Amino acid sequence: MENCDDSETNLLFPVFLKLNQLRLTIIGGGNVAIEKLNAVLSNSPETNIKLVSLTIDPEIEKLSGNHSITLHKKKYEAADLENTDILIVAINDRAVSKQIYDDAHAKGILINVADTPDLCDFYLGSIVKKGHLKIAISTNGKSPTLAKRLKEMFAELLPNELDEVSKNLNSIRNKLTGDFKNKIDKLNEITKVLTEKDS
Repeated sequence: MENCDDSETNLLFPVFLKLNQLRLTIIGGGNVAIEKLNAVLSNSPETNIKLVSLTIDPEIEKLSGNHSITLHKKKYEAADLENTDILIVAINDRAVSKQIYDDAHAKGILINVADTPDLCDFYLGSIVKKGHLKIAISTNGKSPTLAKRLKEMFAELLPNELDEVSKNLNSIRNKLTGDFKNKIDKLNEITKVLTEKDS
């Protein structure tokens, strides 16, 4: 699996995972792990998470009481990757992170090593949420701060009513008849108003 290079374009392929149907493991128990946990739980609160770390912050222990988080207070071993689909590493040790990266790739597991783009198969983007609408922002790992600022900007600019619009369009879509192209044409006509500028 290739990592992103330093080319001038963003070659990442954006996807939205049904994380509650996958097995997530987090290695690390400090502040960065808390940040990653909060990112996961704010978007997919029903995710089953295994967290492995010799030391575990009390805030993580508190989170585990309200979510499906299994804590393993121990040093990392390759066996900790069993029953894992997605892996996030949040430790401050480049050598150990590289070993975990190699272990993960040997098992075909997608991995994100915090603040280490060259050891990532995927990045955690900044997310704008308006009900069912989610917009993910990526800077190709170059500037999480820029992604955060753009998230704040979009969150302010996008009206809260978009969730209601989304629900109404879903209802209309379910009532439309005809073939796929006909349905798309009708939905395009209905939503055209969203891109029209006031004269």
